[in-house]
Amino acid sequence: MQKRWVLKPKNDSNKTQNLQTELNVSSIIANLLVGREVETFEQAKLFFRPSLEDLHDPFLMKDMDVAIHRIERAIGNNEKILIYGDYDVDGTTAVSVVYSFFRAFHSRIEFYIPDRYLEGYGISTEGIDYAAKHDFTLIIALDCGIKANDKIEYANSKGIDFIIGDHHMPGDTIPQAVAVLDPKRIDCPYPYKELSGCGIGFKIIQAFILKNSMNMEEAYQFLDLVAVSIASDIVPITGENRILAHYGLKKLNTNPSIGLQALIDLSSNKTGIFSVNDIVFQIGPRINAAGRIEHAKDAVNLLISKSKEEAANFSASVDDQNNQRKDFDLQITTEALAIIENSASNQARKSTVLYKSDWHKGVIGIVASRLTEKYYRPTVILTHTNGHIAGSARSVIGFDLYEALSECSDLLEQFGGHKYAAGLTMKEENIPLFQEKFENVVQRTIKPEMLQQEVSIDMEITLDQIDSKFYRLLKQFEPFGPQNEAPIFMSKGILVHGNAYIVGNNHLKMTIFQEGAPLYDCIGFGLAEHANYINSKKPFDICYSIEENSWRGKKKLQLNIKSIRY
Repeated sequence: MQKRWVLKPKNDSNKTQNLQTELNVSSIIANLLVGREVETFEQAKLFFRPSLEDLHDPFLMKDMDVAIHRIERAIGNNEKILIYGDYDVDGTTAVSVVYSFFRAFHSRIEFYIPDRYLEGYGISTEGIDYAAKHDFTLIIALDCGIKANDKIEYANSKGIDFIIGDHHMPGDTIPQAVAVLDPKRIDCPYPYKELSGCGIGFKIIQAFILKNSMNMEEAYQFLDLVAVSIASDIVPITGENRILAHYGLKKLNTNPSIGLQALIDLSSNKTGIFSVNDIVFQIGPRINAAGRIEHAKDAVNLLISKSKEEAANFSASVDDQNNQRKDFDLQITTEALAIIENSASNQARKSTVLYKSDWHKGVIGIVASRLTEKYYRPTVILTHTNGHIAGSARSVIGFDLYEALSECSDLLEQFGGHKYAAGLTMKEENIPLFQEKFENVVQRTIKPEMLQQEVSIDMEITLDQIDSKFYRLLKQFEPFGPQNEAPIFMSKGILVHGNAYIVGNNHLKMTIFQEGAPLYDCIGFGLAEHANYINSKKPFDICYSIEENSWRGKKKLQLNIKSIRY
């Protein structure tokens, strides 16, 4: 599928020129910085030289003082504390961080992760009943709880206090917990709103350390886990998250926790250097697999391991679950693609809604993402579980999935999520009705350009503007991620040197040049279809990112081509 190229709007030329002069950098670098809202020398210093000293005071978060006071009282009275969290990477890392910190000086502490299939997302009645049965008087909930008003009322009736540490959007009313920590609360003055759930857990630890005059290194030891949560939960790599990710990656790449080291040993990354992208594809899926296939407590047990032997045992279990997850993923994706490819009516649609009763619920979200990538249209994958139909939905850029599901709410038992991802349940007899109504909503509301994958291009440059100094400055833009993506450039009038050839699974490898510029090696994943045209020696345009390729100990700049047009 040919991608739609979208060149970002030009930045204010005065701001770009002023910054170029102030920093003594090229106009390209200055332009990239202004596009990231870095417009002054001081802002550039913060951007290029992140410092832990620039983390915000955790007590700026509403209710933080109340939360710390309640935790201190629980420890002082030797109460039983339960650390509760969601079953995904963000939730399990958050629980691991807070549990590991407090267990060092409070023995009456446990953790609880809800069962994905029996309890579902968030705070459950079963979890509260477990706490009541085992005499827990304080629950610290992480990465969930901001809309659990009825569950908090239930806990209050049982004499159990809640501290909620969440980062999702609140509802109309805040739960009646002892403390509700969420920067997205309208009444919360905390300066940075985009922390991960694990980031909220880190701020609780940071606040406790400040209040009790402890060494802040006690918090910094968990930065690698915070970085894993930031990468895996796809939160913006801006502001405070950028500082936490920067130092978290440093720790991950030099002195990771015992549990994370066990996961690193299982990964295919042999360079020893992990980026945000590497976490997303090699560490995050293994942690997630525990909750998808069996129970996410296995992931927490791995991440809180105190010995290499313990970590090795848990990592082997988690890796086995990840292999099962990959098998389910491949099987269901293959079946789903076959359903579409064998049906002309399915191919003609502007949405995909597929159902099979035996598809594994734990991977239908992954399959929905794969089908969205393949056919680039809003997608819902449904399966039968616990007496009802459950589904995972994914969208394309610009299309509001949540709004589309809202228009179908009469056919749904419940649904939740956001613009690009959602979960839903319905009765089995409503599946055909939902397929038609969802398709009608999509047809009526989606714009044609939304059905074509786009490449967002930072700016057009010529190949002679790329050199080692330029790349060194680009490297300092890392860590890359949402709202700080690796820059994508466009260059026109490109010619191949020699011939392009196909490698691996439909990938394109070639050496290119532009008049007056040096030769550059390129890799274009999934772009083999362009080989014949390129080898005709006619000019073409490319958009690409710049990276460093290591081969037999030698490093060389390489262009990673995202799209080709002619």
